[in-house]
Amino acid sequence: MVSKKKRRDGNGSEKENDEGKVAEYEQSREQRIKENLQRMHKLGILELSRNLKPPPKPKTIRSHKPVPPVSGSPRRSSRLKTMPTVSYSEKRVPNSKDKPIKDVKIEIKKGSQPEVYTEEHEKMLGDHKETWTLYVDGYDGEGNRIYDTYEGKSCHQCRQKTAGLRTTCCKCNQGQFCGDCLFTRYAENISEVNADPNWVCPVCRDICNCSRCRRLKGWEPTGNVYRKVNLINLCSALSI
Repeated sequence: MVSKKKRRDGNGSEKENDEGKVAEYEQSREQRIKENLQRMHKLGILELSRNLKPPPKPKTIRSHKPVPPVSGSPRRSSRLKTMPTVSYSEKRVPNSKDKPIKDVKIEIKKGSQPEVYTEEHEKMLGDHKETWTLYVDGYDGEGNRIYDTYEGKSCHQCRQKTAGLRTTCCKCNQGQFCGDCLFTRYAENISEVNADPNWVCPVCRDICNCSRCRRLKGWEPTGNVYRKVNLINLCSALSI
């Protein structure tokens, strides 16, 4: 017979402890497990279960076949083989072999406010001594623009965070313009500008023609006007 242990709780009353019953149950359970294992061993059930298990499959190591280099065009379609390969790289310089558009019109929509310029605005226009070479600064060897979201500085005009030179205004200490935007939009050379410590950016001169500044004045953006101008110059050079 198992003796029941008693203990006192916080109120001083005695409670019975069933630890003796739990210990007796665990001992009887272990005894039954041992008897069942001995009985299964005598009947040969353990050996039979081991024999019925299938042998483990050997691990196969897959060998990767080397891919032969593709010679010529990788296109398999006979129709596509005769077509030129599509290139998604941006063309920075207009190709003289392409047929230019004869009638190129520059149209700027009217905004909510009239677009008015004074003599003071004309005095604020910049100039350059030497021509700035486009599509070189901030571009790689293949003519693609180098975008750098970490160390690049955003241009006020094109709003692209790319590598390359940037301007610094003496008034706002910002006025960052890339060399191509400064030359195509304001006819100023960034090398000459950076050498002048008293240079003032187009925003502080009130002549900035970016889409943001024009909308603040109630004017419509100019769009890619300089591309149309380049196309007109190309047409004139080819006498079309």
